[in-house]
Amino acid sequence: MTVGGISPLGKVPMSVQMVLLPVFVQVALTFALLIGMVVARRKTLVSGETRIRDIALGEPNWPKGATQIANCYRNQFELPVLFYVLIALALPLRRADLFIVLMSWVFVVARFAHAGIFVSSNDMGRRSTVWLAGVLVLLAMWIYFALKLLLLI
Repeated sequence: MTVGGISPLGKVPMSVQMVLLPVFVQVALTFALLIGMVVARRKTLVSGETRIRDIALGEPNWPKGATQIANCYRNQFELPVLFYVLIALALPLRRADLFIVLMSWVFVVARFAHAGIFVSSNDMGRRSTVWLAGVLVLLAMWIYFALKLLLLI
């Protein structure tokens, strides 16, 4: 099944699967971080490094590594939400074309790079640069989508 008919970029019809694959990959990243967070937190609880009473009411008493993964996981519910909304609108409105799919992949790659930096070195310079790249890609996608929709191009 194709959506959006013929794309102005390459004149390639976009299937629902082509449009949704980057979404599924982004969702997989979110679940991977969730699992990583659970494993890291469980490890600190089992080892005794963290006590239940120290975190029972949501106090931020997790060790650095567990906190990094948790913060990265929580971050997946910020900027990526705008990505999900864009795709959820573009599909039924038949505005998901090659540009949207290619930029979706660029966005998802930027999110993977951001997460990788976040849970490893957490180098704020590199992390901020990659985050900004993702923001600019998503902004371009939204502008393109709005122009296509409002100007019916």
